[in-house]
Amino acid sequence: MLAHVIYLLSMTILALSVPHPTVSAVSGTLITVGLIGAWRYAWAGINLARAAYFLNFAYPRRRRQAAEAYKARGLKDHAYFLVTTYKIAPEISTRVYRSIFEAAFRATGGATIVASIVDEADARLIRRVMASVALHHPGREATVGLKIDKIEGTGKRDALATALRSIARLNPGRNDIVIFVDGDSCVPHDVVDRSIPFFTDPSIGAVTTDELSDTQGGRLFRDWFDLRFSQRHVMMSSMSLGGRVLTLTGRMSIFRASLATDPGFVDLVRNDFIDHWRLGRVHFLTGDDKSTWFWLLQRGYKMLYLPDLCTLSIETQPKDGFFESATTLMTRWFGNMLRTNARALALPASRIGYFTWWSILDQALSIWTTLAGPASILLAAFFVSPWILPIYIAWVMFTRYLFCTVIMAFRGESLPITYPFLLYFSQVGGAIVKSFILFRLDRQRWTRQSGSGSNRTIPLGQRWRAMSSTYMHCLALGWLILGVAYVGNII
Repeated sequence: MLAHVIYLLSMTILALSVPHPTVSAVSGTLITVGLIGAWRYAWAGINLARAAYFLNFAYPRRRRQAAEAYKARGLKDHAYFLVTTYKIAPEISTRVYRSIFEAAFRATGGATIVASIVDEADARLIRRVMASVALHHPGREATVGLKIDKIEGTGKRDALATALRSIARLNPGRNDIVIFVDGDSCVPHDVVDRSIPFFTDPSIGAVTTDELSDTQGGRLFRDWFDLRFSQRHVMMSSMSLGGRVLTLTGRMSIFRASLATDPGFVDLVRNDFIDHWRLGRVHFLTGDDKSTWFWLLQRGYKMLYLPDLCTLSIETQPKDGFFESATTLMTRWFGNMLRTNARALALPASRIGYFTWWSILDQALSIWTTLAGPASILLAAFFVSPWILPIYIAWVMFTRYLFCTVIMAFRGESLPITYPFLLYFSQVGGAIVKSFILFRLDRQRWTRQSGSGSNRTIPLGQRWRAMSSTYMHCLALGWLILGVAYVGNII
């Protein structure tokens, strides 16, 4: 409580410390920032309102209707768990597979686990966990199968494609499901019976769930992940109201088996790419969750969010420092998003939904609208008056505190004082990372990927693309700065 009092007092003192004549001198900049802010806050307000309606009215109705339809069918569909494990600590793998086998043994229609591994030690661990969990479910042994695919360490996309082909050979039924699980994510024990009823609707292609994190790292890193998952909860709820979320989270999502084993689906997971006018053909290394999402989106399938099922994501800090770790992760996440968004925007809005289409467009526009505010303030501070800085800081403190308070109300939890700072960092730092990646879509890297060495000779074509990327990036930032300077009447 004391930290919150100090925060609010500091915000008030900053706002009141500014001489009145200064406000008039920087009025053009304040109006510019205010108009951009009004747009962003209006968009946030729309999504908050949609999320509240979805959670309190639309989703309970959808779940009730799905349960009634599934009960009326009188059939119990089968579940396939597709799990990829690579360079995961044994203690984490044990937790993950224990949750998966618990869910499998509780599945009314039975389940089959298809585990894709590289190390034989993982196979031994998986079998031990299965035997241990089976002791607590006597009489259910025959309902759960296990298949282990041992492959070379050629990447997650190869692992997923191999496992999907294995599932296809098991001849899944039309309404069976495939649950994609990362090797560091624990699934809810009732995930099968509570998700499978939604697939009675033939228009549903996949569903994804809420997430919480068990984060191993510093306090800031833990709070940052918790805040991101709280924001995700709101945005997923808002998007699901329209029947299509913006990503099928790779940590754990559930697909209709007949779609997940479609040769076209498997081929896109294995070998996805885009053809870029400047960078040439860019093959996707990461972002399998965006490939699966795009395949379903392209074919008009609905993708829903189930807020009453929660996956536990075991996150480890990839770098020693918070900022290095956050930047590393955002580079991968936002690269996946930007490599897919342009082709998603090329789809007809009438097919994917007008709100979904606009939301995808907003992801690109928000890069520049987010950077426009700080750019305007810094220009005004340098050319007009530095007194605009305390005004801006106070405004940022107020708006982010208010927004975080509302976000946490959806969780029914109190607000850690670190959240407003972390939110601003995610917004501005994230926009900087997005602007960097936007012109370098060919640069991608797994978090656990080994380094390639600093002595490798860079081909001439790659160096040319890197220089052109830097030029295009600087040009875009230059036009942004000139634009905000002109609109704000700064110079």
